[in-house]
Amino acid sequence: MSAAASIAAVRSGLNAGRIEVRQSLTNGQDIVSMLFIPAVLLVVALFRRGSDIGGTGLSLGSTTLASLLGMVLAFNGLQAVAFSLLMEREDGTLLRAKAAPNGMVAYLVSKIIHSSVTSLVTTVLLLVPGLLLFDGVALDSAGAWFTLVWVLALGLLATMPIGAVLGSLLDSPRNISVVMFPLLALFGISGIFFPMTEAPEWLQFVAQVFPVYWLGLGMRAALLPDAFASVEIGGSWRLLETFLALGAWSALGLLLAPAVLRRMARKESGSAIAARKETAMR
Repeated sequence: MSAAASIAAVRSGLNAGRIEVRQSLTNGQDIVSMLFIPAVLLVVALFRRGSDIGGTGLSLGSTTLASLLGMVLAFNGLQAVAFSLLMEREDGTLLRAKAAPNGMVAYLVSKIIHSSVTSLVTTVLLLVPGLLLFDGVALDSAGAWFTLVWVLALGLLATMPIGAVLGSLLDSPRNISVVMFPLLALFGISGIFFPMTEAPEWLQFVAQVFPVYWLGLGMRAALLPDAFASVEIGGSWRLLETFLALGAWSALGLLLAPAVLRRMARKESGSAIAARKETAMR
């Protein structure tokens, strides 16, 4: 692909992404979904606000709130991207993108724009009341803002391409549970709802393999006082390790996603869509 064609494809993807974002922000169902998830997670954190972490005097609600922000990014990047890809494969959107010149590049750019904006909207809807309602949760320094920004950026890069890969490997939206149930289990073991230091060492090792743990840790580092780091693995925020882990997942996803999506797109045809619809009706 020439440089001019690449630029044209990216510009087309940006325009398509902007249209998708505008449609989501003016669609009642999408707005309710964006409001519902932060509201539920905020209630979960509020129920934990009166507890402390193992008698340390540190609020379990505050650390849960910060961790939930990382979970939201992971959920939107992994499950939501996979489901969106499956739906658009089912209704022929992906086939139409494949038929256009450099259409897959434009399609990928539009998905990145749409998923990034919706993830950020959901994050803001959870973060703003969290800053007001939870003691210790704050963005009161340039360092805290800087950490928040790079964790958000790397978190999206670390999860969205992997979500696209997962969506490419499935053949129907009805199979999304193949992604959903392992993801829920991963949330449960990644220190979102309890400090990882309370888990067995083998479980700590497993959790640290995946980006969900590092997203939660990065958000806690950005939003909580240094005193909260005493209950983390190693007794510190481990920002360098967080950067390297999320960076590694970003590199892996960006390496795998284009190849897997191209392979999936080659198999798309009108007959394949018809066959899937016939199978679904049965």
